[in-house]
Amino acid sequence: MGVIRLRPSGHEVTVEPGDSVLTALERAGYALPNNCRAGACGECKTRVLAGEFDQGVVFSMALSDEDRVAGYGLMCMARPLSQVLDIEFGTGDARPRLFPPRAGVPFVVCDLISRTPRIAELRLRPLGDPLRYWPGQYVLLGDAAAGAPPRCYSIANAPRPDGELTLLVSRMPHGSTSRWVHQTLMLGQRVLLDGPYGTFVGDPATETPVVCLAAGSGLAPILALTDAALRRGFPQPVTLVFSASTSADELDVGLMRWWEQKHRNFRFIITHTKGPAGSRPAKRIPQLLPDLFSSLAGTSVFIAGSPQFVDDCLTAAKKLSAQDHLLHTERYVAQYPPGTVPVPGARVS
Repeated sequence: MGVIRLRPSGHEVTVEPGDSVLTALERAGYALPNNCRAGACGECKTRVLAGEFDQGVVFSMALSDEDRVAGYGLMCMARPLSQVLDIEFGTGDARPRLFPPRAGVPFVVCDLISRTPRIAELRLRPLGDPLRYWPGQYVLLGDAAAGAPPRCYSIANAPRPDGELTLLVSRMPHGSTSRWVHQTLMLGQRVLLDGPYGTFVGDPATETPVVCLAAGSGLAPILALTDAALRRGFPQPVTLVFSASTSADELDVGLMRWWEQKHRNFRFIITHTKGPAGSRPAKRIPQLLPDLFSSLAGTSVFIAGSPQFVDDCLTAAKKLSAQDHLLHTERYVAQYPPGTVPVPGARVS
């Protein structure tokens, strides 16, 4: 059993055998940016100040040779080798702010609804204590015995008293876990979840207007964040812009229209990227943003979807003066078995 020492605060975190640095930090309640847990996205890149660690297999696009020379590592895959590992983390007043993740939490499938030709909505209820999480976080779902390795799925609802979780699962051509959800999973079946994970969470103390941009199942964490903000009476304007290929790919339009009528500060916009749009804007969100906003200065912007979608929206938002410290992103990066080659923009599940 070793120790991770956080600098400059000096706080120490215990490392269990086999733990990655990220796992140990999350168990202790610390927030470290992460979005893939597979050495692919680079969100958890951290400077190691002292000690030795096994980096494991990571992608060069996430950790370059220059990064390694400078002492950086990807904490989702890094496993301490020395008794003490010092890492650069936060400030002197750093405090825990995440719920520790749990492993093997039992849920029952209460509903499985086909929402679009590609996306199924999975509703799960806990058999024991509800899973405590922040809106915007994700869980791991799978069944190794059924040939469905654990995959990351964002929770699409804010916490509820009954503990029900909603997941949006996109059917992927070569995704064994998504096929399992779409084709094999049955109502009443018991499943196990690990989590919560991730730091794509909102700050309850924020006082800025909010703009949320989502494509496909990237809508899931955006739904949870918006649901939570509106429930607590968030007073600032909230705009949610959702990109769908065609009308058949639209999600939760009824819920959004209800939110619009119930909350005067909420606005929902759908844009189509393929086929006739009818009354919908027929532009990708990056091209549509200048039509919707003259400036995004002083606005909190949340973006979720494929890496290309997120990057394009970031570029468009920055052209409208969005500030880095108010930009929050969730890239649905691919989740690869060892030894496979990544396909840019794909999410395997």
